[in-house]
Amino acid sequence: MTATSTLCHIDQLSVAYSRTGEPALIDVTLTITRGRKLAIIGESGSGKSTLAKAIANLLPGSATVTGEITWKGPSGNIANAPLSGKDIGYVFQDPGASLNPLLTVGEQVSEGAVRHLGLSWSQARERARDLLEKVNLPHPTHLLSAYPHQLSGGQRQRVAIAAAIAAEPSILITDEATSALDTVSQSSIISLLNDLVVEDDRTLVFVTHDIGLASSLADDIAVLSRGRMVETGQAGRVLTTPTQDYTRSLLANYIDFDTPSLIDGARP
Repeated sequence: MTATSTLCHIDQLSVAYSRTGEPALIDVTLTITRGRKLAIIGESGSGKSTLAKAIANLLPGSATVTGEITWKGPSGNIANAPLSGKDIGYVFQDPGASLNPLLTVGEQVSEGAVRHLGLSWSQARERARDLLEKVNLPHPTHLLSAYPHQLSGGQRQRVAIAAAIAAEPSILITDEATSALDTVSQSSIISLLNDLVVEDDRTLVFVTHDIGLASSLADDIAVLSRGRMVETGQAGRVLTTPTQDYTRSLLANYIDFDTPSLIDGARP
């Protein structure tokens, strides 16, 4: 790996929340490569969301954090940490909770462009309409005046994605962005995310417990278990020749009768 390809290096990162005292992450070390799609996978409670929020600097102030997260510019030099909302777009699991029910879709998608790109509200509203069209929502002009409760779950998630990319971030982080959706909506959102990162040369970090999703979308995979990094590597290698028992157990427990086994002998 060359210095110019490294976007972020995480070294011995540990995170604990004061309400429990138990560590959510323990000595996690990970390198994120510029322009690639990284899947963070693991069971519930493994620390996936905590890691994603740490990368985006969205951990609560009450969290105790040790270790380092170092960002690098295109030349390989140490760079300032990217700003959430401007340099990093974040899509949460439940769009119903992340969208404000009192604001219109247009207002919520426009806000990032007004704050971070310096656009007027009228300019941002035009940009919001274009973004709604870009995320494949029908009748984008009409949707500008709609409220989140008037949309389906899949449509709300598309609105959340449009809001996340409104300020043209170079990094997009999604936290179980498809888990609350039906199968058809999941497939279309996955395709949309892939298009958005490929077309605009973004770096994607996505949290998922779905190994099938990781196999279809990720360039690289990081496997977490009980707050510890178990295994990392290129997706093809991790999915076909995992080195750790925990990774092999995740693969063995993945059942999808529509696709072939991810590794030989993974199914009974």
